[in-house]
Amino acid sequence: MDTAGARFEAVREALADKKNIPTVKELCELAGVSRSGYYRWIRAGKARDLRETKDREDFEKILEAYQFRGYAKGVRGIHMRLLRMGIRMNVKKIRRLMRKYRLACPIRKPNPYRRLHKSIQMGSTAENLVNRKFETHGPRAILLTDITYIPLNGAFCYLSTILDACTKQVLAYVLSESLEVDFVLETVNLLVKNHGVSLNRETLIHSDQGAHYTSLKFIQLVKDSNLRQSMSRRGNCWDNAPQESFFGHMKDELAGELPGWTSFEAVKTSIDRWMDYYNNDRYQWDLAKLSPNEYYNYITTGEYPVDMLPPYGSN
Repeated sequence: MDTAGARFEAVREALADKKNIPTVKELCELAGVSRSGYYRWIRAGKARDLRETKDREDFEKILEAYQFRGYAKGVRGIHMRLLRMGIRMNVKKIRRLMRKYRLACPIRKPNPYRRLHKSIQMGSTAENLVNRKFETHGPRAILLTDITYIPLNGAFCYLSTILDACTKQVLAYVLSESLEVDFVLETVNLLVKNHGVSLNRETLIHSDQGAHYTSLKFIQLVKDSNLRQSMSRRGNCWDNAPQESFFGHMKDELAGELPGWTSFEAVKTSIDRWMDYYNNDRYQWDLAKLSPNEYYNYITTGEYPVDMLPPYGSN
């Protein structure tokens, strides 16, 4: 990079070479910098070295946060992890040091909406009762569900999840080798088994209009579980945007493990580990800088975790 600092450094290196005859004035003219500027740069060397040492120390902390539990993080994710380490560092500094030391953060790629086409006995579609108001009704009010495809040995396995729209918790998930409707039904059964006590007759389970969710079996199970059903408008991925975003982040963060997936069991091990990380240790900016499970505890008890710095300020 051609900066004044780089030119001053070149002048200093040239002067250090005893074989060079040119004077400071001549070298500065050759480098296109002023002689007074060069001397100021020399005098500021100690302070510059101290800043460089501090930058390196801070970057080591950033790197530790970035590598926590083996999943890459963006600037905000690093900031929130640093809070857990008792370190308050603003996002501008994190971004600057990441650029300086060339630490790349993952960037989401657009994920086009896909419809499922499967021969399943169909029922009617449900009304869209959510209307993109995902977070305004509190925990366990709106549950989002969907399916995603995961590549394995030239084919696919399939992941069904149920996400709390308010807390972003994954309340239930099932990985399947088959796209038959049964694994979607199993996801609902797991939801009721593990979280039924926190659900009520007003709880909505919201999905797209895919074949699994318009099947008679699914519609009946939702009714039997005392839940209400809601569906996105046909072909409109924004009506279930948090669920689509969740799958996108999951696939981005598991991309490095994909080459090692040679069996269904290997995929399941990775998914199980990532789900535990997501619910407990993947902090989210819009969840008061907490993980989904912590945020649920926070909004239901009013107690902020004591093991981290408070989220005040603009850091």
